[in-house]
Amino acid sequence: MDARSVAVIGMACRLPGASGADELWSLLRDGTDATSETPPDRYDVDALYDSRPGPGRLASRRAGYVADVAGFDAEFFGMSAGEAVELDPQQRLLLMTAWEALEDAGQRPDLLAGSRTGVFVGAARTDYLELTLRQGPQAATAAQLLNFRSLLSARLSHFLDLRGPSIVVDTACSSSLTAVHQAVQSIRAGESPLALAAGVNLKLRPDEGLAMTAAGSMSADGRSRFGDANADGHAPGDAVGVVVLKPLTAALADGDRIRAVIQGSAVGNDGGTSDSVLNPSLTGQLEVLRWAYEDAGVDPAEVDYVEAHGSGSPALDMLELTALGEVLGRGRPADRPLLVGSVKTNVGHAEAAGGLTGLIKAVLCLEHGQVPPSLHLDTPSPRVDWHRLPVVVPRALQDLPDRGRPAVVGISGQGSSALNAHVVLRQADPPTVRVKALKPRRPYVLPLSARTPAALTALARRYAEYLGPGGAGAAYAVRDICFSAATRRQHHPYRTAVVGATHEELAAALTGTLVGTGRASEAADRYRAGLDVDWDAEFKKGGTYVPLPLYAWQTERYWPGEERSDNDGDLSAWVLSEHARTGFDDGSTLTEIGIDSLARLRIVVELTKRSGREIDPEEFGRLRTVGELRAWTRTLGAAA
Repeated sequence: MDARSVAVIGMACRLPGASGADELWSLLRDGTDATSETPPDRYDVDALYDSRPGPGRLASRRAGYVADVAGFDAEFFGMSAGEAVELDPQQRLLLMTAWEALEDAGQRPDLLAGSRTGVFVGAARTDYLELTLRQGPQAATAAQLLNFRSLLSARLSHFLDLRGPSIVVDTACSSSLTAVHQAVQSIRAGESPLALAAGVNLKLRPDEGLAMTAAGSMSADGRSRFGDANADGHAPGDAVGVVVLKPLTAALADGDRIRAVIQGSAVGNDGGTSDSVLNPSLTGQLEVLRWAYEDAGVDPAEVDYVEAHGSGSPALDMLELTALGEVLGRGRPADRPLLVGSVKTNVGHAEAAGGLTGLIKAVLCLEHGQVPPSLHLDTPSPRVDWHRLPVVVPRALQDLPDRGRPAVVGISGQGSSALNAHVVLRQADPPTVRVKALKPRRPYVLPLSARTPAALTALARRYAEYLGPGGAGAAYAVRDICFSAATRRQHHPYRTAVVGATHEELAAALTGTLVGTGRASEAADRYRAGLDVDWDAEFKKGGTYVPLPLYAWQTERYWPGEERSDNDGDLSAWVLSEHARTGFDDGSTLTEIGIDSLARLRIVVELTKRSGREIDPEEFGRLRTVGELRAWTRTLGAAA
């Protein structure tokens, strides 16, 4: 099976109450409900909520919300403030989360540039675009073309220069798990040597909630009660999640950290087996489960845990638990029931990104060997035949059964499109990690870099904590930490490097209390000076890749209608949005993008009014490229 298996080598997420996978595990382990009241920058919930909702009213004040949805490191991605404000935050957060997932995987983006790496994104919302267009015809600027849903995957492929398939999948709430399935198929076919599978869902407007309230399918308190007698429907939530996938054989050969292994997957539509397109079918779910385990070569009775679609809808939960019991319960010993849970009870239903959220939870369960509790289950639903079906929804943290083999889990996704998806994961083999230093002990170079001085300072602080007492770096050998930082991270313009033989020495050097000496310091000096370093010579016997602190984003808030002090970025973005055609970069000439001599005269007049200072037409006329225009407007803003 290894020839068909696909390794999950990295992942990252932004979820309610969790800005990364480690925070998500803490939230799950502790049984935390991360849903909350609707923040005012989404929409005015007070004007829409009604405890006895009727037409045009909302049944719930709550949902699962990602914190700081407007926060973005525009400078890292080469964007002005104006461009960042106009760009859909789904694209912004997806860019940062994908970068984090690649760092987690130890895949250098600069070395992936030009490769056939695939990008598969599950998404169903375009809230930001639709909110903008509601402002009237004058809001339909050329810049809004960048916020069409198809651009979600294209934005990633363009920024990282990835040449493989770049696809947005919309199958409603099964979108991101279907994207994973497509990524696996692309890898198996040899089309993509590496793939990013993602899901994104940011709830910025109330429209779907109003429609679901009218249909009677919206949870009254914004909480998902999977399997409970009082389950009352959909409890929406935000999510951005990315996993990095690679053929298992290639991941093993390359020394990647394998977080879990995808053994198989399947998707299938209910077809005409239900009475309407919006009503799920037991037949369709049974078929997809059987197909997935056939594809994986796994006996369904051997599955230890399933991360269910688990929406908290009374009718959907009953069908799903019945299907799981029928397929995965056949031949299962009575003393080993199937564990079934739902992350939606913690963070809400992330809709198009829900399956990817469930996949990340499932990987964490395999890594920790535990299944967290499913929340809000007080009285098991009488619609489910619990006595006949060998399924149990855990209400407390419990260990996965130790059966002398890698644990196996499944993840389910179901869309209102009637498309069902199921992915089969197995536990990765334990990694070989050196904890003690090699003898004799010797110093190594720890190189750090960032795209701004502030980010470099923040990153150094993260590494000092990582290496310090109680930090995660204590679990790994100094050699492997330095090897991973040198060979598995992209090297940016702003750099520093420290030298040490122990965790304590490296941490002290990062805080300025120790200065390294010796042969390794020469390599450190070259690195700080921006020169190339022969890392093969520094690590003659190679090393083991270990997880490191992620990039220290320098985010600012970018939201329409909010005043900013850095008007230089706004000026260049305004000029480009008003006068340029789409499809340009910093190297594009102004003439190529439609800014001819007549347009230049108009721009000079308009810039004079907007900036409050006299603009020299000849000075502006000497600008040739978009990059020169952006640099010039920054000096204009500074002078003002």
